[in-house]
Amino acid sequence: MDSCDKTAETIRVYLLDDHEVVRRGLRDVLEGEGMAVVGESATAAEAAAMIPALRPHVAVLDARLADGTGPDVCRRVRSVDQTIRCLILAEDHVDRGFRDAVLAGASGYLLKELTGHDMADAVRRAAAGEALIDPEEEDRILTGAIETTPLRLPVYDGLTPKESRVLELLGEGMTNRQIAHELAVAEKTAKNYVSTVLTKLGLETRTQAALYVAQAQRERQGP
Repeated sequence: MDSCDKTAETIRVYLLDDHEVVRRGLRDVLEGEGMAVVGESATAAEAAAMIPALRPHVAVLDARLADGTGPDVCRRVRSVDQTIRCLILAEDHVDRGFRDAVLAGASGYLLKELTGHDMADAVRRAAAGEALIDPEEEDRILTGAIETTPLRLPVYDGLTPKESRVLELLGEGMTNRQIAHELAVAEKTAKNYVSTVLTKLGLETRTQAALYVAQAQRERQGP
C-alpha cells in the first residue's frame, strides 16, 4: 500500500502509553480528526505482539515504559512489517532517546507538549511516508553508530565507514532487508546505501560486490 492509498482512506493508528488518561486523550484527538484508533495497550510486550497483527498505518509509542521502550517496540514491529510507521512520544528531548528512535527506524520523535492539532498532523505525515526527523541529524546518528561497529575489512577507497560496512554485508550475501536489520535502519535506507556503494565502485550487481569483497579479503591475507 503506497502513500496515496493511505491518504485516500481512514488512517489507522495504534496507541502505546502506560497512562490510560494519555491514551484516552490521544484517542479523542485522533478520532476527532477522522482517524481510527484500532488498538491500544499499556505495555511494550503487548504492543509488540498486537501491532503487526492489527497493521495500523502509524503506531504512536511512549518512549519509556515499565517493561521496555518505544524504540524497542518500533524496532521489533518494523522487523516484521516495514510498512508500519512509528512515532516516538517522549516527555522531553533526551539525546539517548532520540538516538534510539533514529536507530529503530522511527518516522518521528515528538514531545508530549505537542498540541492536538500538531499531533494529528504528525500522524498524517507519517502515514503518508514522510520522515519527521531532520535528515542531517539522522545521518549523523547513523554514521556515528556504524563507525563504532568494528569492521573486519579496511575502509575501501572512496567509501565512508558506513558504506564500507554495507559492502561487507553485501559480501556476506545479505539482502536489503537483512542489511536494514543488521544496521537498525529502514529497508529503504539500506537500499539507498547499497545503490551508492555499487555506483562508487563502478559495479552493477550485488554478485559483483560479493566478488569484490572476496578478492579484497584474499589480497589482505596475502599469498
